[in-house]
Amino acid sequence: MCENRNISNLFQGKLLWPYGKLEDTEQSSVALVLKGKDAQHVEVQWRLCRVLYNISKQPKTDKEEKKAIIFEAYQIISEQLNKHSNNYAVHKWYALLLDAKSSYDGIKERIKQLENVKKHMDVAVTLNPSDATTLHILGEWCYQITEMPWYQRKIAETIFAAPPNSTYEDALEYFLRAESVEPRFYSVNLLRIGNCYLKLDKKDQAVYYLTLAASYPAKSNDDHQANKEAAELLKKLK
Repeated sequence: MCENRNISNLFQGKLLWPYGKLEDTEQSSVALVLKGKDAQHVEVQWRLCRVLYNISKQPKTDKEEKKAIIFEAYQIISEQLNKHSNNYAVHKWYALLLDAKSSYDGIKERIKQLENVKKHMDVAVTLNPSDATTLHILGEWCYQITEMPWYQRKIAETIFAAPPNSTYEDALEYFLRAESVEPRFYSVNLLRIGNCYLKLDKKDQAVYYLTLAASYPAKSNDDHQANKEAAELLKKLK
């Protein structure tokens, strides 16, 4: 089990502070841990996992640190899942961290965990249908399954009797649901809606959402990447 002092050391060290301002809820969670108050509360623990996950995605974090952070967060969220199986955020972050952890265990292991990832995301959205990011992640799961390269499909066929399957229509449904719950909440969601419409040969709808993604105010690496990809796709459509 991860001890509070280890988490405290992590946040007091070099990993956290170079990466900019945290959300207010994350700042509160970190403050609670550093003060040693309610550190094991589930609402603190899953937010710690979110902070760790976000740190792992930062370009300033080196590869070994990324891996250590993901494994640390996965251990924390696994313990919370055993105790709080009715908390939607625990299922959500378990799914994300399971996928991230399995990516370090090789492509076969990541494919093996695909159905578990979706199972926990399905539980999360059942427990909280109004969480836009959960809906987006389900859309991303469907999109990536649809886009899966042939060699990965071959691996999946050796693991599952019936390999995971999805369509662009499935992905689009989740992305649009996320957008209806919280409009313009995430640049990548707008980009993915545009991507799906392109794949479905619906150019006008694709241009509309790609334009939104290309002009989205960039505040993160994801935003910059979405801006760039959307702009490049729009050039090709002219």
